[in-house]
Amino acid sequence: MAAKLVYGGQIWTSLARLSYSWSTLLALLIGGRWPRAEAGRAAYLWDTVPVARGDGRLTHDLLPGEKGPQDACGVFGVWAPGEDVAKLAYFGLYALQHRGQESAGIATGDGHKVLVYKDMGLVSQVFNESALQSMTGHVAIGHCRYSTTGGSTWENAQPTLGGTDTTTVALAHNGNLINSAELRELIAARHGELDRHPGEIGRGNTTDTALVTALLSDPDRSLEAVALDVLPRLRGAFCFVFMDEHTLYAARDPHGIRPLALGRLDRGWVVASETAALQTVGAAVIREIEPGELVVIDEDGLRSHHFATPEPKGCVFEYVYLARPDAVINQRVVHEARVAMGARLAVEHPVAADLVIGVPDSGVPAAVGYAQGSGIPYGQGFVKNAYVGRTFIQPSQTLRQLGIRLKLNPLAHTIKGKRLVVVDDSIVRGNTQRAQVRMLREAGAAEVHVRISSPPVHWPCFYGIDFATRAELIATGLGVEEIRASIGADSLGYISLEGMIEATEQSGDRLCTACFTGRYPVELPEDGRIGKHLFEPLPIDLSHSARDVDPAPLVDGSGPGDEARLRIGGIRVDVEGVSYGVDGGAQNALLHP
Repeated sequence: MAAKLVYGGQIWTSLARLSYSWSTLLALLIGGRWPRAEAGRAAYLWDTVPVARGDGRLTHDLLPGEKGPQDACGVFGVWAPGEDVAKLAYFGLYALQHRGQESAGIATGDGHKVLVYKDMGLVSQVFNESALQSMTGHVAIGHCRYSTTGGSTWENAQPTLGGTDTTTVALAHNGNLINSAELRELIAARHGELDRHPGEIGRGNTTDTALVTALLSDPDRSLEAVALDVLPRLRGAFCFVFMDEHTLYAARDPHGIRPLALGRLDRGWVVASETAALQTVGAAVIREIEPGELVVIDEDGLRSHHFATPEPKGCVFEYVYLARPDAVINQRVVHEARVAMGARLAVEHPVAADLVIGVPDSGVPAAVGYAQGSGIPYGQGFVKNAYVGRTFIQPSQTLRQLGIRLKLNPLAHTIKGKRLVVVDDSIVRGNTQRAQVRMLREAGAAEVHVRISSPPVHWPCFYGIDFATRAELIATGLGVEEIRASIGADSLGYISLEGMIEATEQSGDRLCTACFTGRYPVELPEDGRIGKHLFEPLPIDLSHSARDVDPAPLVDGSGPGDEARLRIGGIRVDVEGVSYGVDGGAQNALLHP
């Protein structure tokens, strides 16, 4: 199938398959405007034709249900006349790939039209040379996604597209809004039935990003004026890059929960989730976008607006795990923070051992710090396959039981007979650490002492990290000694909250530590309308119809292990038949304190 191109609102495949008339095609080519309504027919942003789509289930993990903390996404924006902005966006997203691997997309504008190209998969899988060459202009934004609000589907890939008869808006978002239900009701009050909304919402997009895109699509005001009205209405964590045919915009929530940095090119400006992406494209790092700030970049230069009073609460987990080690957040190099966490761990939880090893990748700097602080030699204990990509080939259960290891393998000759200190960044469910301890013992380790460079994770995140539900977090119901026994380690030690904060060199009152403390800087909605699949019906089919992807009998729960495998129509349910939610990946919490 041809790649899916969105050009002026139309998904393009080939001319032979387009449903628009030649007059409509010509209008799109010349102006890139939305097609006006024909007699008896509503004007929609685009008409579509069937195309092949990814299923969003690509994985290479040995334990596909055991995801570590996953960030929402990475965003990138560039305004640079005379530069190849599509390729700059591509390489910027490549540097941000660690922040989201489910889908990727780029939008470009040339002063007359906006072109969006997006699909499921990694950045390198979605784009090729011919696709990037077709995307010309002076302004571009890009996005790589890990889903938080809205499932991992093609409809929910970004950038999202909106606009009016006279202008177009494309938007990319990192973070997660907690008043999405309220925003959806506001849009419904303005436009009526949402399934008939002339935009991404009407086409099945269930993300908070689509809601913001719809709110920014106002025919009576400039995009800059609309943004200054809409942004103060949003609650939660957000870093936006958005654009029309001419101008690049960037905005950060008043708490600055997610990072967003500004860089300078010789002939333009760049905005990215992390400073490392700016350096990748040759931009000089200028500063961070401030909490509560809207930056506008066009031919008149750069101007700044403050739409809210800053109340900094940067996510501490960016330092622990999410950001690249070469990123700089609030003047602190992430790698140095992780080394300092490891050194603090060595003071707080010393142990007699022969070798310190780190779990690639984010556990390695902390392991170096532990070795420096303890005087125990550091060595490589795991070999990581750097070329593992996403694949349709799934190992069978038999292969899993045989111990197929696509990602990590213990370095047996290094660890055999040694007492090991194994440093990792966090424990979520505990399955990954249990498998790692088992691998190390099978490879001949005499002792395995696990050290974690963050405190126990007790609470889910609603600001852009896709943690498990509270019920699935191992630290919710177990103490440290019980967790140690569960993962099979000889000892277990977590860094203290104070030690972790001290390693960041930030003031504790300027950091969000909600996943460790339960203290959320942005109050959660009392009605509980929050979660990854908030606007998506849970796929429960009590009739066991042919639509079941994974049909399974409903067991009575009385047999060994039945409590973990109760199913109705292939969907996991509890003993009362209530769904646990959609299977696959680390699910966002539908329950909160």
